[in-house]
Amino acid sequence: MEIDNSPLPPDRITQFIRKHHVLTLATSSDDGLWCSNLFYAYLREENALVFTSDDHTRHVREMAVNPRVAASVVLETRTVGKVQGLQITGTVERDPGDVEARTAYLRRFPYAAVAELRLWILRPDSMKLTDNTLGFGKKIAWSAYPQAE
Repeated sequence: MEIDNSPLPPDRITQFIRKHHVLTLATSSDDGLWCSNLFYAYLREENALVFTSDDHTRHVREMAVNPRVAASVVLETRTVGKVQGLQITGTVERDPGDVEARTAYLRRFPYAAVAELRLWILRPDSMKLTDNTLGFGKKIAWSAYPQAE
């Protein structure tokens, strides 16, 4: 499997991200691992996923201590030839009030305008897309860091 080290992920990965709207976020603490499902919007030029979550949730408490996270986005299907799923690692930070992030989130989820939004930004440093539509087990990988040869 080759890993693309371009500044932004390959189009096939970003197209997959844009087709979907729920990610599973994995956090960790001394109490163990935790997964949460969250609606997200994608900022292509920043390669960032924006989501909202309240401060009292377990995953936010854990992100405050350890901002390193993993995430996944998956297409649910029973047809093996259509299986697609994206694995992500990265760092999460509280949105500093970025108008672009808020605008992108509300464009994707207009009903959220009535809620008090506490936005978070996931900045991926690696992504791996498994895409069986390209052949069984075909993987496309991207990393923000150059790989040793």
